[in-house]
Amino acid sequence: MKVRFLIRNLVLFAAMGLVSLPFVPARAWAGDAVKPRLKVVALDSQGYQEILSGPPESVRMKSGYVVLNPKQSVGKHSTGQHEELLVVLEGHGQMVLAEGKKVDVKANSVLYCPPETEHDVANTGDSVLRYVYIVADTK
Repeated sequence: MKVRFLIRNLVLFAAMGLVSLPFVPARAWAGDAVKPRLKVVALDSQGYQEILSGPPESVRMKSGYVVLNPKQSVGKHSTGQHEELLVVLEGHGQMVLAEGKKVDVKANSVLYCPPETEHDVANTGDSVLRYVYIVADTK
């Protein structure tokens, strides 16, 4: 059920132009010889799992599945020259921005991080926090 919800939302976001999926027609990238193919990934229940690693699996997108235990975080990092979308599947947590601002996240919510956003994601709940991130290069 949760995976079906995630896939439905990813396809919806692709249709809205918020993300591009390798199996959803997007704009053509001049000079790119990459020809991504459909990929289906069964999500593990623990830790971190890469979903897309970038070319040649996708045109410019990378993604992963993250499972954080209570009081665990991914660590401070920056989006750099990428956009990042987080789709929260289960649990409660916070995104902590560089300036100290905290944004609560919970199941069935989506967060967008623009380029050059320093942040951390922490599990502030009593159960696991599960989410999928999608990163796209802006150049």
